[in-house]
Amino acid sequence: MAFDSRITMKVLVGVALLLQCCVNHSTVVTVELCPLATDGLLDAALEESITLTCFTKSKDSSSQRELLWFRNGQRVNLAEENRMSPSSICVDPVTKDDNGAVFSCQLKGDASLNGSVELNVQCKYSDDPPELNDTREVSVEETNDVKLSCDVLANPPVAVVWKKDGKILDLTSGSYTSTNDGITAQLKISKAKHGVHQGTYACETNSKVYGMLSRTFQVTVKDRVIGFPLGPTIAGVVVVAATIVLALISRWERIAKVSQHLYCFKRN
Repeated sequence: MAFDSRITMKVLVGVALLLQCCVNHSTVVTVELCPLATDGLLDAALEESITLTCFTKSKDSSSQRELLWFRNGQRVNLAEENRMSPSSICVDPVTKDDNGAVFSCQLKGDASLNGSVELNVQCKYSDDPPELNDTREVSVEETNDVKLSCDVLANPPVAVVWKKDGKILDLTSGSYTSTNDGITAQLKISKAKHGVHQGTYACETNSKVYGMLSRTFQVTVKDRVIGFPLGPTIAGVVVVAATIVLALISRWERIAKVSQHLYCFKRN
């Protein structure tokens, strides 16, 4: 009898677990994409249009469930007829601002049932069309600083190399500083010298997707022009003028005091 009770208890526990599993997983929210996402990432190109579709799966195929859409955590307003499963949203056209944007869909009333996808926007350079295949004239006076800039915004990112007169530039020199924030690559030349820094510079970018592009800078270092020190001169003129005015005022006061004691003869 005890043996039968243990068997009955195991059966009841098994049935309870099975029912719990069915309750928890009877409804599953998934996000269907075209094309399908890979590891949660959906590749997209600039200016194209993509549609994301979210639907529920449950044992009761006849039941419709309301869905909520979010972009980077912000609720997306849906038309009333587009709130029930299946629900779709469209990104048209895809822009650079959509890169890294996370679109998620969840079951209304149960945020644990959800699906999401992140957009990976493959974009060319920030200029449209790209303007890296050009040459720019740059003039700088000796001992002044100069900055050379290239737009390098691209996805996937591009490798950047600086060259001078056709050779890779040695950036370890104290007079060169290179920066790249993924949007702009910049080369700073500190205290330019005619015999050292004058020449042809090039910003070269290389990518398997976009190939090689470059921007050329023809840098000319001019002799330093000693300008007229306008500021100090104006200050000197002001000081001199103020001194003269004060001197005249002082002298006028003395003349006025003397004239008060003079006796004037009146003629008939």
